[in-house]
Amino acid sequence: MAYPRVIENLIERFTKLPGIGRRSAERIAFWFLNNSREDAQGLCDCILSLKDNLTFCRLCNNLSETEICMICSDTQRDDATICVVENPKDVLALEKTGHYHGSYHVLLGTISPADGRGPEDLRIGQLMNRVQTQDIKEVIIATDPDTEGETTALYLTQQLRPLGVKVSRIGVGIPMGSALEYTDMSTLSVSLNSRREITVDN
Repeated sequence: MAYPRVIENLIERFTKLPGIGRRSAERIAFWFLNNSREDAQGLCDCILSLKDNLTFCRLCNNLSETEICMICSDTQRDDATICVVENPKDVLALEKTGHYHGSYHVLLGTISPADGRGPEDLRIGQLMNRVQTQDIKEVIIATDPDTEGETTALYLTQQLRPLGVKVSRIGVGIPMGSALEYTDMSTLSVSLNSRREITVDN
């Protein structure tokens, strides 16, 4: 016997969320059914607010409720250093370490030919413009140590080195194939402190 269509519709919506299977979706649907209308309305309001009020920082592409994010607005940070990451979740992971006090640049993805995603699909041109127009001394590449992340790091290095800026890569501690956002704070701190300058053979 199937559930009423209104419940099935909700279950189908929940199963589209990452990590949510049919059983979990059923439990969530019935939790809302058994709780108040205010709980359901509260979640709806939060989701709509997320879509309506959140944007990407005009300078670094981090998530922000304003045109310029809190990090870019902080005058105490080192504007001469840019840490390049794949997505906004990586910014939060690095900030939790408390060991980095420079600025960021979020690429919003990685180079992945298999997925049809090239350099032109990322915010690389914006990064190059920042390096060329600001007094940038060092660019730290902190993409994930997987195939896509390494491909992106190599491409960035080839583009950045002719500009005369120091280019470094986060160092030891992060296993190959892992993601920055899931790495513990101690490991990230070691990786930042042991970053190495990247050299490219001609």
